Amino acid sequence: GMIAVALFGFTLSYDEFLGRMVIGRVARGRLRRGATVVRMPAEGTPESFRVTKLFGTLGLERVEIEEAAAGDLVAIAGVDSIDIGDTVCEPGALEALPRVAVDPPTVRVRFSVNNSPLAGREGKFVTSRQIGERLRREALGNVSIRIEPTDSPEVFEVAGRGEMQIGVLIETMRRDGYEFSVSRPEIITRDVDGVRCEPVEDVVAEVPEGCAVMEKLSQRRARLTLMEQRGGTSVMHFVAPSRGLFGYRSDFLSDTRGEGILHRTVRGYEPWSGDLPTRANGAIVATEAGETTAYALWKIQERADLFVGPAVPCYEGMIVGESRRPGDMNVHVGRAKKLTNIRAAGKDENMVLVPPRQHTIETALGWIAEDE
Repeated sequence: GMIAVALFGFTLSYDEFLGRMVIGRVARGRLRRGATVVRMPAEGTPESFRVTKLFGTLGLERVEIEEAAAGDLVAIAGVDSIDIGDTVCEPGALEALPRVAVDPPTVRVRFSVNNSPLAGREGKFVTSRQIGERLRREALGNVSIRIEPTDSPEVFEVAGRGEMQIGVLIETMRRDGYEFSVSRPEIITRDVDGVRCEPVEDVVAEVPEGCAVMEKLSQRRARLTLMEQRGGTSVMHFVAPSRGLFGYRSDFLSDTRGEGILHRTVRGYEPWSGDLPTRANGAIVATEAGETTAYALWKIQERADLFVGPAVPCYEGMIVGESRRPGDMNVHVGRAKKLTNIRAAGKDENMVLVPPRQHTIETALGWIAEDE
């Protein structure tokens, strides 16, 4: 016979030609291709649609099938509005199975059109329409990411579970040829019984003994819950606020000389843990457009950690390094050497440049300040 309750949707995927597809398990009865079925949403009225395509799997391949029986894992196309946890049933027997909850996002980042003077040099897709379209497509197949428009049509707010997930999305989009700028990540706070709460994470660090991981994490408001020794390795369990972990992974790797393992999962919400130490040092800001020169960088590097090497195009206002003291420092990074006709022995040989500090997306997201 036909189905009583067919399908319990538990994950989504997106196909260029078929649109949104829901993957789920047939709970009872049989599901046929071409059947008219009803989806039971979380709220609102049930919606009927026709199963245009029905897929099963054979090994790693997705194959089209005519019908599926109870217990089968299938993918169906035919409705774009379907969501995780929706039940698909026969029109005559509407019954919603208990829903599964998707954890809400904990971190948001603003994506905007790249409006720097160096815009358009790297990406193929640079307009707000293209960026918005790509983000909406991501949200169709990725349940833990939410896209919200802002006051400006050129800015999109992207919320996800932790800055790592958003970092992966940024890197994927960059490799696909999208060009855009992103803001510093912010956490999403919540009121629980009138108390302002923030997301916290369970952090497990496995490190060689004698590393400065404990004191670094306690500065970031983490609290140690468990510590054990296994051979020459310390295993430490912490509960840490998500915002305290922004950009921490690169510190962790250098503190443990690349030997440490850091594992983190979102735990839930806890009362706000107070202010965190922010970046103590200011930025080095380029004052004029042009390419950097080795001579100018050599003069600056005594007072700063540089992020750029020589012959890098810069624009006015671009951050080219981190100062060694608080407060931003404006520098002219394209300054050429004054040429004289007097040759001094040994004057030119000692211009040795320290290799610049290369930022990854994760470290840059952790490093930038609110207004950068």
